Amino acid sequence: MNTIWIVLPILTLLMFDLGLSLRFEDFGKVFRSPWPIAVALTGQLVVLPLIALGLAWLFRLPPVFFIGLVLIACCPGGRSSNVFSKLAGGDVALSVTLTALSSLITLLTIPIVMSWATRLVGESIGITLPVGNLIKQNLVLMLLPVLLGIGFHYAWPKGAEKTDKVLTKLAFPLLLVLISVFYFQHRQTILANLGILGLCVTALILLAIGVSSLLSRLVRNDPKQRRTVVIEVGMQNAAQAISIASSPLVFANEEMAIPAILYSLMMNVVLLTYVAIVRKADRQGI
Repeated sequence: MNTIWIVLPILTLLMFDLGLSLRFEDFGKVFRSPWPIAVALTGQLVVLPLIALGLAWLFRLPPVFFIGLVLIACCPGGRSSNVFSKLAGGDVALSVTLTALSSLITLLTIPIVMSWATRLVGESIGITLPVGNLIKQNLVLMLLPVLLGIGFHYAWPKGAEKTDKVLTKLAFPLLLVLISVFYFQHRQTILANLGILGLCVTALILLAIGVSSLLSRLVRNDPKQRRTVVIEVGMQNAAQAISIASSPLVFANEEMAIPAILYSLMMNVVLLTYVAIVRKADRQGI
């Protein structure tokens, strides 16, 4: 079974669900809270890809994993980050705004960064990136479902609210299904590279949390904003990365998606631990 036929509907549903939660007025928060948004977007779109690039060189990853690690670093988290922000006692409105902005901005940044990364290490072994196909796929799978979700919300608010509740509950189980199928198909390759890739993706998520927290403190974000920034920078959209890696229209290379799978697993472990720590701190009044 080609996992692309599993990941495409999952990604489409997740982006549609994101659209259901958006309001046009959410974008007005850019002007009311510029610093938290600026810090988070800088972390998502600049710092994390640069850290991934440095780690890929440091760990001497093979080209296919090198590109895969940079790819997952270029795909900011979707709707799940809003749920994690709520669990952590963060600024959920800020989280929704950041998710919307990053989803739109990465329509441009992903083709630019991935084209550069592919030329850097991939073309020498025959890995190429059809940029036009990538842009078309992102428009169909990322932008169109979001716009449909927004339209559905304004046309039928009550139905959109009910649909959002269902899709939000389905999101995590669907991702688990995707990861399970992918692992079963590529378990030998994953196990053979688990040591180096496991260390690499763990370092990436921990550095993402550390750097985003530091940047957020430097601009004096309040604790709720800081928690949201940490989660938004650390949480990546594995479904999007897998769709780009495995799509026959783009890279057509399922091994390239392995860093995204491993990152998704470690991301949830680390961020759930982070949520538990900050919730405990709240209870103790720290």
